[in-house]
Amino acid sequence: MLYDLDKYYIRADAEPELNRLVQFMKDNPGIHIEISSHTDSRGSNAYNKTLSQNRASAARDYIASQGIDANRVVGIGYGETRLLNRCADGIECSAAEHQINRRTEMKVICPE
Repeated sequence: MLYDLDKYYIRADAEPELNRLVQFMKDNPGIHIEISSHTDSRGSNAYNKTLSQNRASAARDYIASQGIDANRVVGIGYGETRLLNRCADGIECSAAEHQINRRTEMKVICPE
C-alpha cells in the first residue's frame, strides 16, 4: 500500500488490498495485525515519524470502519528508518524511487 508525498489518506488503489485484509480478518477472528507505515527520506526525522504514524492510524481506522475490532490492529509509524532502497538523506533519487519507501506493510500476529 503506497502513499502520495506528505499525505496519509488511503488512496483508492489501496482499498482493494485493505478490503482483502479485512475479509481475511473476518474469516480468522483469532488473529491480530501489525501495521507498519513508512516514509521516504524527505522531511525531517520528527516530521516523518509523525507522518508515518498518521499513515498507520489511517490504515487502522479504515480497517476498523469495515467492522474489525480496532483492538486487533496495532499501528506503528517508523518514519524513514526502514528504507527499501538507497534513497537516504542527501542521496538524489527519482520520484519513483522515493515512492517505494512511502508504504504500509501488514504482518499477521497469530494467537498463542
